[in-house]
Amino acid sequence: MFAKWGDLVHRLRFTVIAVMVAGLLGLAVYGIGVENHLSQSGFDDPGSESVEAAALADATFGRDSQGDVLVLYTAPEGKTVDDPDFSAAVTGSLNSLVADHPDRIAAINGTYFKVDGVVSVAALATEDKMHAVASIAIVGDDDTQLTNNFQDVEDAFYIDGVDVQVAGLQAVAGALQSTMSEDIHRMEVLAIPAVAVLLFFVFGGVVAAALPLIVGGLTVVGANGVVRMFTNFTEVNTFVAPVVSMVGLGLAIDYGLFVVSRFREELGDGRTPQEAVRRTVMTAGRTVVFSATMIVACLGGLLLFPHGFLKSVAYGSITTVALAALTAVTVLPAILAVLGSRVDALGLKFMRKTKSSEEIENGMWGRLTRWVMRRPVKVAAVIVLGLLVLTLPVGRIEFGGINETYLPPDNPTRVAQAQFDELFPGQRAEPLKLVIEGAQGAALGQITSQANDAPGLVEKFSATGASKDGIIVFKAGLVDRNDAGPAIDHLRSIDVPDGATVQVTGTPAIEKDSIAALVDLLPLTAILVVCIVTLLMFLTFGSLVLPIKAVLMTTLGLGATMGILTWIFIDGHGAGLLNFTPGPIMAMILLLIAAIVFGLSTDYEVFLLSRMLEAREKGASTTDAIRIGTAHSGRIITAAALILIVVTGSFAFSDLVMMKYIAYGMIAALIIDATVIRMFLVPATMKLLGDDCWWAPQWMKRIQQKLGLGETFL
Repeated sequence: MFAKWGDLVHRLRFTVIAVMVAGLLGLAVYGIGVENHLSQSGFDDPGSESVEAAALADATFGRDSQGDVLVLYTAPEGKTVDDPDFSAAVTGSLNSLVADHPDRIAAINGTYFKVDGVVSVAALATEDKMHAVASIAIVGDDDTQLTNNFQDVEDAFYIDGVDVQVAGLQAVAGALQSTMSEDIHRMEVLAIPAVAVLLFFVFGGVVAAALPLIVGGLTVVGANGVVRMFTNFTEVNTFVAPVVSMVGLGLAIDYGLFVVSRFREELGDGRTPQEAVRRTVMTAGRTVVFSATMIVACLGGLLLFPHGFLKSVAYGSITTVALAALTAVTVLPAILAVLGSRVDALGLKFMRKTKSSEEIENGMWGRLTRWVMRRPVKVAAVIVLGLLVLTLPVGRIEFGGINETYLPPDNPTRVAQAQFDELFPGQRAEPLKLVIEGAQGAALGQITSQANDAPGLVEKFSATGASKDGIIVFKAGLVDRNDAGPAIDHLRSIDVPDGATVQVTGTPAIEKDSIAALVDLLPLTAILVVCIVTLLMFLTFGSLVLPIKAVLMTTLGLGATMGILTWIFIDGHGAGLLNFTPGPIMAMILLLIAAIVFGLSTDYEVFLLSRMLEAREKGASTTDAIRIGTAHSGRIITAAALILIVVTGSFAFSDLVMMKYIAYGMIAALIIDATVIRMFLVPATMKLLGDDCWWAPQWMKRIQQKLGLGETFL
């Protein structure tokens, strides 16, 4: 099948290039401005008690806008907020906000100052009258509108000559969104040129180095167009943008690297361009397709979770992987067919990388594999023990939601939020809430009395307003919202009088329920993904032992990666140097990292084993197949990992701690997987297994042959 496709692409090379490039550029045009259609929502479990309670409260009383924007005003040294000049400046600003921005700012909810149409609240100033606050409502029915509207007017809250700090839910969301946009721009500015230089040294020529970049560029712009299509049918979280850029650019370049390298290798063995294209598609192209299928299976596991954030990431990443593979087996072979031996043009002879198979097999990677296979027990034991040691910190892992602590300690919005929480402990922007229905009088008192015994409260529960339709909402702030579990458990265990219902909501409860949904579904998702990947790897290689080995090794590498992330971001090692505050890891980001790492590990395993299987089908013994396969794929896998490290490494400079998770998690995983596991542990383990590596029941092998997937490389 793949051989025929290679012949077809060579014969219709100009048509393939024209059709595919036109289609991808068409998607690129459609995807212009996709960021304006993305959502800020999707971090909760829509079927949880807390989300249903919040929906009931909003439907009854309207959206709670008290925490939208909290503007903190600080009087000059020696004066108070009652100073006539100071008070006049603040009052004038507040009076003009709604009038000047009616489509962005809904109302002044409350303030200490005497503002037209707003009741002055004495509690919104500190006892020493050095600080006062205003709560401001932003126009919007969902998180996306709220964040966008806030960002449009955020400068309007500041006053010349007055010490103003802006905090609140929308200020934090806006700061997180702005930082994410800067991260993507930084990747484009830093990573792409760095990858281009790296590819030049890998290939030793400008033309060959440019080809994977072309594949990467076409993939990313095409994927943006498909993501734009998804926004017409469902909400797609804004986080999909960096994921598409990172996965699309990194993986598409990797696929391009594998295909171009194989083409040059075939030319180095003396084949004509037509034969080289055919064999490249038949070998590297086949591997790319199977690899992409397995990565899609890994990422597809994210669709099983109810969270819109994870579904969004799955939509974007699956689209990107599929387009990367499609481009790598259509556009790239067609371009190679046109170039032929000119693929080495604009290169430096002393950096020539086009080598024959014999040269490659006798090179550094071949010698390293021989060394490993002479002492397989020692190598395997040391590596497994080392990876298990790196995994140990996972026992201290903590999960949390996204909040201002994900910003750097010196970020103005985070500083403002911390100061507001300290000065006004009873005005938490993200309190716990009780939505009580069917209770009044003594019954209501019984409920609130028990609720006030909850641990970790900074205040007693108080009503947010009068009851309506038999429903009333109470709220209370927490000392530490990241330690909300005991309070939520207490509130959900109180004795509720007959005829009444009590539901716990608020941001801390919504986050706790969101994490619980992840944890509950994780075992089933992991089992399904492992079973699907095992099946796909069997269909690819005709062995049942190799997929099981691959899953075990990938699990070892993933555990070590999670241990490293825990050691850094929860234990806080290097927090000062990396400018972040240790704390719980966002559960959904960790799950995303796990899905991507598992997919990439499978990807590298497929490329490594494909070369081994190819050598075995040509008559090599298992030992020789291990050496030959590792020698041919070692340099390419290392180069592919380096490229992904460069792409994801640009996010290491992010001010947003969850982007640092991804960057350092990916860097650790890639180093462990592409070097320690693929180049040492895999050869050692396969040497110990010997010919049993290729074992599978005969009935399974017959199924593989009947499906036409037992295609040989001869």
